[in-house]
Amino acid sequence: MKAYMQKFAQSLMLPISILPVAGLLLGIASFIDPGAISGEGNSVANFLANGGLAILDNLPILFAVGLAFGMSKDKNGAAALSGLVSFLVVTNVLSTESMAKTLHMPEEKVNLAFGDISNVFVGIICGLVTAAIYNRFKDTKLPTAFAFFSGKRLVPILSATAMLVISLALMFMWPPVYNALVMFGEFISKLGPTGAGLYGFFNRLLLPFGLHHALNQVFWFDIAGINDIANFWSSKGEQGITGRYQAGLFPIMMFGLPAAALAIWKNAEKRNKKVVGSLMLAAGLASFITGITEPLEFSFLVVAPMLFVLHAVLTGISLFIAAMFHWTAGFTFSAGLIDYLLSLSIPIANKPIMLLVLGLVMGVVYFFAFDFAIRIFNLKTPGRDGLMEEAVKQDPSLAENGEGSLGKDGDLNVSNKTKLIYEAIGGKDNIEAIDHCATRLRLTLNDTGIVDQEKIKKSGALGNKIISDKNIQIIIGTDVQFTADELMQMEQEDR
Repeated sequence: MKAYMQKFAQSLMLPISILPVAGLLLGIASFIDPGAISGEGNSVANFLANGGLAILDNLPILFAVGLAFGMSKDKNGAAALSGLVSFLVVTNVLSTESMAKTLHMPEEKVNLAFGDISNVFVGIICGLVTAAIYNRFKDTKLPTAFAFFSGKRLVPILSATAMLVISLALMFMWPPVYNALVMFGEFISKLGPTGAGLYGFFNRLLLPFGLHHALNQVFWFDIAGINDIANFWSSKGEQGITGRYQAGLFPIMMFGLPAAALAIWKNAEKRNKKVVGSLMLAAGLASFITGITEPLEFSFLVVAPMLFVLHAVLTGISLFIAAMFHWTAGFTFSAGLIDYLLSLSIPIANKPIMLLVLGLVMGVVYFFAFDFAIRIFNLKTPGRDGLMEEAVKQDPSLAENGEGSLGKDGDLNVSNKTKLIYEAIGGKDNIEAIDHCATRLRLTLNDTGIVDQEKIKKSGALGNKIISDKNIQIIIGTDVQFTADELMQMEQEDR
């Protein structure tokens, strides 16, 4: 189950990764003319805004297709197509118009829940069911008379059939589920700043398990009626309220974590400061500019979990403070500088400049809190455990750029890192599947018990975590795709 949830959380990143395009278009449109989002701007602004809204308004479809694709074993387009088929079946069969015909009643008397059947929650169901059908039946062979519909061509047919059955169940189950989700959203909303703070705390606490993405769906999208991201970029809701589940993350990702990186560098042993400085500079810049925090967070998560709990608490405090004073801004991908600048032009943003002030305060708090904890408790953060020196011996390019992703000539230079990881996980005989997310290798092995974790550390990887007896994650950084590609190439060459 844990491995399944890991893959689920990873697959959610595919549809989420499309959101920055919407944010860019809406941000530019609002900058040109603030009335663009409501359709009252000039022609150019309205044109761009409609392009962004086309993505936001169709998020449920993107989730259905993205999850069907991401959860399929071989990432095949047939799974994505089947996900679309599943979504179209459910949303058409259970639409208000269709339900009025099915139940022989006027549309105005149909339960309001069916008016919101096209939502991210249903999109997720469609994607997961379709992926399960694809993985089970993609290689099925039918009798000769029906051979044309064998294999992957069978999947859309079975998906449509399955979703008809599920639609029948949802006819009775969706109204109470919908009402429960709305009540949950209302409950969280009534907690006000406290609810935002609790969300921030658990958002970080679930990161090591990859389940923070699942939690985010409740607050960022229209599962429980909150829909914070879409409402912010569409400038809907109440100013100072819409965006409260995003705003407090900007001070953390733009200031808090980079300050933590500075504290980690300060406390590194003198002989390791150059290497640690390179790593922390790269990770800190990624956090500040793009909001990608995993390279930095995983650098201390495994070796100093106390710091990670402290980080989760401070994140909760930041969201609480921002929500309490109604300072709001929003993002489409993550709370970095790029999204912050884009959100400034959105009309519903409220005193976003104050988030920078809060960020400076959180930066000071992070630096002194991390510095104090590292020294007092002698935490083995990077540069204080001897591993960095070993990593440089194995891959001298780390001393140049921190992660070994680029050599002096600008070419890829991860071969030694990849070779060590390949050997550490047992080579082709132990590999079942190789995958990756934004910063982590996600490997399915025959047996994680034979993994040489010391060799992984010597490779220059930022850390690793054994999830189960068959699943392991290795934190590489934002250049993880190249390491994954090389691992796949090495496996194929050995077979």
